[in-house]
Amino acid sequence: MPSPAVEFSGVTFQYPGAPAPALDNVSLTVNAGERLGVLGPNGGGKSTLLKLMLGLIEPTAGSVRVCGMPPRSARAAGVIGYVAQRADAELSMPLSVREIVTLGAAWRVPPWSAVPTAARARVQRMLELTGADAFADKPIGKLSGGQLQRAMIARALAADAKVLALDEPTVGIDAAGQKLFAELLARVHAELAVTIMVVSHDLRAVVAGSDRVACLARRLHSHTSPQGLTPQVLAELFSHDVAGLSGVLAGMHVHAHAPSECCEHEHARADRTPTTQGTPRADA
Repeated sequence: MPSPAVEFSGVTFQYPGAPAPALDNVSLTVNAGERLGVLGPNGGGKSTLLKLMLGLIEPTAGSVRVCGMPPRSARAAGVIGYVAQRADAELSMPLSVREIVTLGAAWRVPPWSAVPTAARARVQRMLELTGADAFADKPIGKLSGGQLQRAMIARALAADAKVLALDEPTVGIDAAGQKLFAELLARVHAELAVTIMVVSHDLRAVVAGSDRVACLARRLHSHTSPQGLTPQVLAELFSHDVAGLSGVLAGMHVHAHAPSECCEHEHARADRTPTTQGTPRADA
């Protein structure tokens, strides 16, 4: 039986001064090697879930473990590879893609020390795996959206991460770019067997390449059927068009709580307001 990679046990988190918790009694296990999509509306607690996993905030109640460790310890050990929605800080650096990825591989190397041969070999492997080797010597600030995405994934993996977490990875990417992104994650998973968490309000981004989907809007919503996750079930949470996803969704299922643990009807109705982003084409 696979071991847990990420465990949220009865996690509640409430920001200071907030009238209600951002997350309320969330229990979720992500097994090692699993590809989990976390789907929910803007403001539904997805970013809070990631912050808890990264150890940036502590739960008000409950516990979080990553590879059996507290999140801060797991982050310090380099087992979490995180790709943020925006990479503004990296874009301002006068470094090439190869140099940025090397920083990910050599983060434990003391300053002014030579990067070990093994680390350089891993850098090259991650560049090739993500397709970033084609622009490895290009300045990071000169990349297209799709190229930057590949470079940031290569950097996250270069540290030998066991868990790869991506926050809204397809914002600003059109349907064709999303298809390329799904193919990239499938290739990474097949090659490295890394645990992958994709957190997004975009339905297509979550279902493409996920083994399991958790629907999050402050709590985990339970919607299951013998056929797995269906467009009809998702329509109960989201009002935007889910037409054309039947083939993609076939055979998938959501992380389930008992019906008594689901959100109140009024809360679910209030969450039916996700938006879609603009769709400029991202280069592959």
